[in-house]
Amino acid sequence: MSGWINNSSDFLQSQSIAIFGRKPEVSSSSKSYIKLGSVRRIRDAEPLDTESIRRKVRYSIFYLLGSTLFTDKSTAYAHAKYLPLLRDFERIHTYSWESACLAHLYRALCRASRYDTKEMDDPLNLLFVWAWERMPCIAPILRQTLPPAEIPVAMR
Repeated sequence: MSGWINNSSDFLQSQSIAIFGRKPEVSSSSKSYIKLGSVRRIRDAEPLDTESIRRKVRYSIFYLLGSTLFTDKSTAYAHAKYLPLLRDFERIHTYSWESACLAHLYRALCRASRYDTKEMDDPLNLLFVWAWERMPCIAPILRQTLPPAEIPVAMR
């Protein structure tokens, strides 16, 4: 999950058409970011035929990548660099998503440790889940009071 990133609007549009079947709604300030709200709206409006289901799954994965796993300060946009990862469904499960997430989190923590940084961006939810699992004294709800199904990700 590494390599060269093309930030051109032509790349973004060609990748989006190849993967989603339409042009995306992009950020007005940076043409390499796709609005997550428009991704969610388009995903929910997709019909349920064979090809549309594939697009719907791609929309869902892209939304998950931009909103949970590889977030940034905006939380409203996802970078177009994740689009090529969604092209080949047969290979998607072979990518090392865990290590990419961890590397992304470490990079965010490194940036946050600078003396001139006022706030931290990126996957804080994942950091919270990790901290709650490793240090139960800081968890917002004690483990003993929760049935196992209420917070499945944090309980694993």
